[in-house]
Amino acid sequence: MNYTDLIKSILRGIGQVMLQNNAITGLIFLIGIFYASWLSGIGALLGVIVGTFTAIILKYKDKDIRDGLYGFNGTLVGIALLLFFEPTSLLFIFLILAVILSVVITNFMYEKKLLPYTFPFVVSTWLFIFLIRLLSISTSTISKSLVFTKIDFVSGISLGFSQVMFQASILTGILFFIAILINSRISAFYALLGSLLGLMFSLLFFPLSLNLINLGIFGFNGVLCGIVFSNRKWSDVINIVFAIISIVLSVIILYGFLALNIIALTAPFVFATWIIIFIKNKIQKTFVTK
Repeated sequence: MNYTDLIKSILRGIGQVMLQNNAITGLIFLIGIFYASWLSGIGALLGVIVGTFTAIILKYKDKDIRDGLYGFNGTLVGIALLLFFEPTSLLFIFLILAVILSVVITNFMYEKKLLPYTFPFVVSTWLFIFLIRLLSISTSTISKSLVFTKIDFVSGISLGFSQVMFQASILTGILFFIAILINSRISAFYALLGSLLGLMFSLLFFPLSLNLINLGIFGFNGVLCGIVFSNRKWSDVINIVFAIISIVLSVIILYGFLALNIIALTAPFVFATWIIIFIKNKIQKTFVTK
């Protein structure tokens, strides 16, 4: 793999966070992250680079590496750990170990014909958050949230995009939407649907969580759910139905995590998507059999 291919693989790894196999999309994502937080940008770069090189060293499938499939979970790991903890030398070592673990889990799931999505990121981050706290590797950061007194659709919808990579920036959210649109108009539509419906359903079900709604917390899992069920055919009504159901389910699952005081990350997206894909496949098999 030459330098050009390597750079493209790294940028695709960032793009694959939202299932976009496009280096330009990944580059715009990276710009959006750095705009919101230079520290998150460093975490994203470190995560995707370590993830990509780990896959190369372990000699995983070349095509998967080129498509960025071993970079996106690392991207999220890097961002998340630098979001939750103060940066220290030991923290960066643990971050690298967490990224490596996410790559190994990703490959294991591919070999078992499973759909990993961001599950390797979730598992690795949960484990290393526990270890970092247990060993007192770094102190937790405390983020200050804005206080909203009414619903803000612009904030809620745009932050639904930026929060996919844990950024609270309206401009970053807009850049993320444009980046998806460049690669796939239909993915951009489903992503927008996910953010909008995540906001609407959370407002309907959990109106007291106004701050979280306006900060896009109930929308970003919906963005990912929507993209998973996007299809090349605009007329595929069935996929839209499954997308909507998965978005609603992700909102309910997220609220469950919040009620239990568990850091959800993108787990609601993963679980909602797995459940709906399982149901979808069962329905399709039933009709095919008949």
